[in-house]
Amino acid sequence: MKTISIDKSYGGTQGVYVNRSEACDCDMTFAVFVPPQAAEGKRPVLWYLSGLTCTHANVMDKGEYRRLAAELGLIVVCPDTSPRGDHVPDEPDNWQFGKGAGFYVDATEPPFSANYRMYSYITDELPRLLAAEFPVDMDRQGIFGHSMGGHGAITIALKNPDRFRSCSAFAPISHPSVSGWSKPALRKYLGADENTWRAYDTCSLIEDGHRFPELLVDQGTADSFLEDGLRPDELRQACEAAGIPLRLRMQEGYGHSYFFISTFMDDHLRWHAQRLEN
Repeated sequence: MKTISIDKSYGGTQGVYVNRSEACDCDMTFAVFVPPQAAEGKRPVLWYLSGLTCTHANVMDKGEYRRLAAELGLIVVCPDTSPRGDHVPDEPDNWQFGKGAGFYVDATEPPFSANYRMYSYITDELPRLLAAEFPVDMDRQGIFGHSMGGHGAITIALKNPDRFRSCSAFAPISHPSVSGWSKPALRKYLGADENTWRAYDTCSLIEDGHRFPELLVDQGTADSFLEDGLRPDELRQACEAAGIPLRLRMQEGYGHSYFFISTFMDDHLRWHAQRLEN
């Protein structure tokens, strides 16, 4: 692991780091905020997964999480959204696929299967690195994210309910198998057999029996991707049918940007802190 930068913030430290990823076969950048309480012992860890076109830096620069994370004693980890590098296959003119659009899947279709293994990176490789290098209590983990990252957070939580105590999302892609902006990506990463996509689709995972104790989702009513891309009503229906408590808050007049995310960031941090401390 190589340290890119460390800055003091609210008594803690905001660091940016690079590791050579075996899962993605490239250098991966990630950010970690460590609160001041970590000087006294291990702290709960909260994963934030970003959306399409983002890197680790978007939420670090615009998410406004450090003040309250420092107060609550939360370590916040912000990974990148895809593999990077000149050797990584990409579609530079397609913002919904390739670099910046890993969709948190383990691709099975060449040439993308060689690098686009974000599920393994997030659930296996990066946690092992964090446990070795940072004062994290791996028995107290939460996960949240935005848009594509909201999709990643909920699907990862549903498949790993024994690892994560809490899960929330801002404007998640709830049903990517049918969403206009994610269906083409799943086909390229996972192949033409749509049954294989179910392992990375929140609504499908719930239909197939995966469960999580409760979910918090905030969604802006002025989000231009609401109907085709995000489909929160389908998430509501899936959770109701499965008996999963879902707190879906439709936030009047808010869009899809970090103006929306930063407005409700404190609510999500408190949601996770309550479940990670108890």
